[in-house]
Amino acid sequence: MKIFVILFIFLILASLGSALYFLIKDKGNSTRTARALTWRVVFSIALFSILMLAYHFGFISARL
Repeated sequence: MKIFVILFIFLILASLGSALYFLIKDKGNSTRTARALTWRVVFSIALFSILMLAYHFGFISARL
């Protein structure tokens, strides 16, 4: 489970970095920045959903 979380965090940071790169390189004249930020949102929602499902099915537990 930790591998999936780390993978998704890496994907989120990579898409955020690519959005910054496209923003600087294209100077706002293309849709590549918006597409990269859309992928960041998709990865974030997917990570949240996977964590909630894993908690629901007992793959992870909340320890206080």
